[in-house]
Amino acid sequence: MARFSQKSLLLSATALLGSLLCASKPFPRGGGYNYTEKLRGVNLGGWLILEPWITPKLFDATGNSAITDEWTFCALQDRATAESILNNHWSTFYGEDDFKAIAEAGLNHVRLPIGYWTFDVQEGEPYIQGQEIYINKTVAWARKYGLQVVIDLYGAPGSQNGFINSGHLLSFPEWQSNQTNIDRTLAITKTLAQRYANDSHVIIGPLNESPGYRGDDILNVAKQYYLDSYQELRFPFDDSRESDTPMLIFDGFRPASTWTGFLTPPTYKGVIMDTHEYQIFTYQLLSLSDDDHIALACNVSANITAYDLDTMVGEWAPARTDCARYLNGVGFGTAYDGTLNGSTRVGSCDGLSGSATTFSDDYRVFLRRFWEAQVISYESGIGWTQWLWKTEEGAGEEWSYSVGLEYGWIPQDPTDLIYPNICD
Repeated sequence: MARFSQKSLLLSATALLGSLLCASKPFPRGGGYNYTEKLRGVNLGGWLILEPWITPKLFDATGNSAITDEWTFCALQDRATAESILNNHWSTFYGEDDFKAIAEAGLNHVRLPIGYWTFDVQEGEPYIQGQEIYINKTVAWARKYGLQVVIDLYGAPGSQNGFINSGHLLSFPEWQSNQTNIDRTLAITKTLAQRYANDSHVIIGPLNESPGYRGDDILNVAKQYYLDSYQELRFPFDDSRESDTPMLIFDGFRPASTWTGFLTPPTYKGVIMDTHEYQIFTYQLLSLSDDDHIALACNVSANITAYDLDTMVGEWAPARTDCARYLNGVGFGTAYDGTLNGSTRVGSCDGLSGSATTFSDDYRVFLRRFWEAQVISYESGIGWTQWLWKTEEGAGEEWSYSVGLEYGWIPQDPTDLIYPNICD
């Protein structure tokens, strides 16, 4: 995740646009999307793209602190060893029982992050393949339990953002500066478009978290890529046959005004805006009081309803600190307790992260209130997918939907609210 950066200033700024809760727009249902309920789901993070804070034991077991992402996980250890570890991880971290439990929790969507290397590895790229079968399993299990699937490309060639969750931690992204990178990514979108053209259970996100906040050069490349991806999704077979697969685009951590008139009806159809909301990546956010965190979450609704497109919050969490081990990357501390280089201490991380068994009753009450405030706010749009369903046992469990169910800060039915007026 490793996102303690200038992007956070935009997250906090957009969240402060206002507090008015507006009426939601209808979700642009293509294919089998003929219901009116809100989109409610979870991300399957840390499965087909490694993130060290989600599965720290995988990284600790290497004994090599230079292994910080999936690129180095494959490049800096014996290949046969890495391949064995990854195959075991893919086959055990998620299974059919998880999808059953997700459906039983009253959710209707899962969001699956994938990397380009699932389909395309070229000379000089160390990635190990084998993930494709699990994409197929995801769609099959989701269909069995009545879930929709958002397949989202989190990792593009050259890395579109340099974040750990792109598979390659870089100081600056390289995707946008090389047309070959863009062409390779578009080819993957075409592959997905062809495969799921007739599958009413699938939404496709052609590129996650392109960092438009870094400047218009990156933003404009991403916009053109989305335009090109739309054509691939609507006409995947290079003929007149048209697919209605919904398409998810990301706001680039830029305000709604950046996207005015972009890919909007009636010229375009079935396009959904994705925005991500966290309150942990600046000192100003970390130092908020509990009540201020909740008020800020409620205010996000004004931003969500400002977009021309139907909008979902594709990433968010009830976590209010960056205390989860390795959240900012292997070898980095946390800003909340001042161990991250250059940070100012807010307080101790004790009892705020790790195993939920260490969480106090008061903290769990806050997590419930914060969770409900965000759900209410984000349902001013078409809905949400929380980051994430689960972590490795004992790792950052304040982020885990499944642990939240177990300990009660998330209700067994996401519409069963204790604080329904918290944003009034």
